[in-house]
Amino acid sequence: MGKRAGVSRLFQSWFQALRADQCYAGEVNVGITCYPTYGGSGIVATELGLELAARGHEVHFITYANPIRLDPGTPRIHYHEVEVSNYPLFLYPPYCLALASRMAEVAETYELDVLHVHYAIPHSIAAMLAQQMLAAGASGRRRLPIITTLHGTDITLVGVDRSYFPITKFSIEKSDGITSISEYLRRETVNVFGVANEIRVIKNFVNCELYHPDNEKTGAAQYSPGREKLLIHVSNFRPVKRVLDCIRILVEVRQSVAAHLLMVGDGPERGPAEHLARELGVERHVSFLGKRNHVERLMPLAHVLLMPSTLESFGLVALEAMACGVVPVATKVGGVPELITDGEDGYLEAPGDIEAQAGRVTALLEDDSLHYRMAKTGRWNAAERYCPDKIIPQYESYYRDVIARS
Repeated sequence: MGKRAGVSRLFQSWFQALRADQCYAGEVNVGITCYPTYGGSGIVATELGLELAARGHEVHFITYANPIRLDPGTPRIHYHEVEVSNYPLFLYPPYCLALASRMAEVAETYELDVLHVHYAIPHSIAAMLAQQMLAAGASGRRRLPIITTLHGTDITLVGVDRSYFPITKFSIEKSDGITSISEYLRRETVNVFGVANEIRVIKNFVNCELYHPDNEKTGAAQYSPGREKLLIHVSNFRPVKRVLDCIRILVEVRQSVAAHLLMVGDGPERGPAEHLARELGVERHVSFLGKRNHVERLMPLAHVLLMPSTLESFGLVALEAMACGVVPVATKVGGVPELITDGEDGYLEAPGDIEAQAGRVTALLEDDSLHYRMAKTGRWNAAERYCPDKIIPQYESYYRDVIARS
């Protein structure tokens, strides 16, 4: 009997390994959870899902709303809404619990191979609950592995909050795989949380077919009828983005060059920025455009991107700008120097140094040959280093590694 049981276990192990090899050498059935809003983590997660689907994988988005850049009608893309009940008993709706239940349901129904969550809190904790629910409810079922991708503020802001530090550390250490979007963020995670797990750095990417230059600046006239050169800022208008600095930079630049500023996005700093523009007398030279789903249509119209942030773990909008032939003038913080080479495909200055940043912008707008050279270099670097063909295979390989270990 013992011999038979041993053979049975051996056969079962062999069969599971064979199934894994067959499944993960090719298509992966992946669940993705992210914040479906305008933040960088949600955009990266959505674009990743679209690219995976285009390469033949089945992708299941599990979120409380349809991600802004996601068309659910895309082949091999599936959207599963998380519904949260508002009972009078709950002061705050228990989203994490509803998410965990939905994750487990989708994983079991569609036989997911891996669950990939973006932004640690609360997604990785919900994924762990789903993992345990599946393990308890199905005897012999292969353990569902979890990959957590760290994006920045989940580590540098939310994670270091005393209320969330222990659970953030726990979620990272208990994930089956961890990735970060920059070497800077990997180091920060190790230093702050003392994590011993391997953290794989897989940088952000940009679809260079969707984000591409428009040398004629077609459509720019609707924003600059006087043919002023366009500056652009794209963010969630949080204090860390230093939105007011963009207005101050514009004031300095306009002393030498006719320029108009496009402010794309919304958030708590929009009102103060509008007030400052009026106070400094440049309100006619700033267009507040609010949230836009198709940044790729606006970005190529500009000459320079302003990214004066206090901290950026990667700087996705700078990469999108480079792909569009728009030169970023940014700050030397976080993971930005891993993306922008100062003086080659953009400029890096200290946060809050309005004069230095404005000087870089002015030089780019006054010297066409300088702008042309840096714009071309930025486009080339974006296409060579950060196009999907360079980055998506890294995720596919990591999926296979993590699944094999599980």
